[in-house]
Amino acid sequence: MQPSLILCRAREEHHLAISRAATLDNIRVVANAAAAAWAKEGVAAGMREDRKLRTRQFAEGQPQGDEPTSAEWGDLAEHPDRAHADAG
Repeated sequence: MQPSLILCRAREEHHLAISRAATLDNIRVVANAAAAAWAKEGVAAGMREDRKLRTRQFAEGQPQGDEPTSAEWGDLAEHPDRAHADAG
């Protein structure tokens, strides 16, 4: 099971709170390392969740928003060096 972004952020904040409250250096070091690990896992979880959302939107046929429309492409060819080859 992969943790969600919300869980990762909550665990990161938990370990940061432990670090702030710690009076011993070794506890602070371990808590900061755990917080950093949860932050790293949070980045991965965010990417997974974004990818899952994009995949779902694509499967449902919803526009992606970052794709240019055919009108925006104008007469750009797939290979610019071969553009308008049939024109002359």
